[in-house]
Amino acid sequence: MPVHTQPSETVLKELGLARAKLTRLESGIINDSWRAEKSNQEIFVLQRVNPIFPAAINNDIYAVTQHLQQKGMLTPCLVRTPKGELWLEENNNLWRVLTFMPGITRDVLEEPHQAEEAGALLARFHLALSDLELPFSNPRIGVHDTQKHLNALKIALVEHKAHPHYSDIEPLGRKILEIASTLPKLPACTNRMVHGDPKISNFIFDEVTDQAMCLIDLDTLSTMPIILELGDAIRSWCNIEGEESLDAFLSIPFLESSMTGYAREAKDFLIEQEWRALPTATLTITVELAARFATDALIENYFNWNPNRYATASEHNQLRALSQVRLAQSIQTQWNSIQNVIWSSVGLI
Repeated sequence: MPVHTQPSETVLKELGLARAKLTRLESGIINDSWRAEKSNQEIFVLQRVNPIFPAAINNDIYAVTQHLQQKGMLTPCLVRTPKGELWLEENNNLWRVLTFMPGITRDVLEEPHQAEEAGALLARFHLALSDLELPFSNPRIGVHDTQKHLNALKIALVEHKAHPHYSDIEPLGRKILEIASTLPKLPACTNRMVHGDPKISNFIFDEVTDQAMCLIDLDTLSTMPIILELGDAIRSWCNIEGEESLDAFLSIPFLESSMTGYAREAKDFLIEQEWRALPTATLTITVELAARFATDALIENYFNWNPNRYATASEHNQLRALSQVRLAQSIQTQWNSIQNVIWSSVGLI
């Protein structure tokens, strides 16, 4: 079972959260997070940041959120410690506090209009950051290096044959590599500032209006080709069965709504080459994530997992990988429809 490091009394005091009521937030698969309610009913988010992220990443988050606020966008912000620091390091753990964003988060979308809302918000987010020049402390170079992730899967299949679930994972890994071998080539595109992980659970929706209000989990901020960001968004928003379902498929109505929302706000932000590359980018990111889950099913050292539903991290990641394979197959089957929906949203056909 995974070990989640609980904040000590010393940590809570240093962060200004002594005697705060903590409620663990289970949705994240990277950081450990808690809802922290103080005695005066102020609410914050406490996080133990995954060691994969350097401490200086918080400087990036601070700079970006300050810029977003100046542009009038709602965003979670880092809360300084009583000593004025953006984070706390204690016993090789990195802790921080963020403002709490009230509203609804979803692991899957329920209605196409929610996809349109997500698309519109992501476009506004991209536009708001388009004039920010920031040398990232954590540039995350190659985070979507698909070939690197495929090579990691190949290596894991060779080096972890003694894994107790190898006989189940090996054919799954081979299937992922088979699909990967057919991926169309992505065009070279200009890097732009992006969120880096626009899955739907990183969007906060208003409880009353169901409007998409803000993006959370900003550790993945970086610059990269925007087609990779949007491909990842489509992969998440338009799979209405969720990332742990064997019935995963890409919904054309949700795709149409998400592209309508994004195109309405972005207008001419994307060039034609970028719009035309989105079907390929969506399939590429889906296969890439399948490879990452399959690799971790063998290595078991990266993604958080749910011990209440699965006996091991491997079993949880096997399901996640297989779900992405099913989604990739759905994308392949509906290829012409996906192209038509995306391209028609901006008048390319």
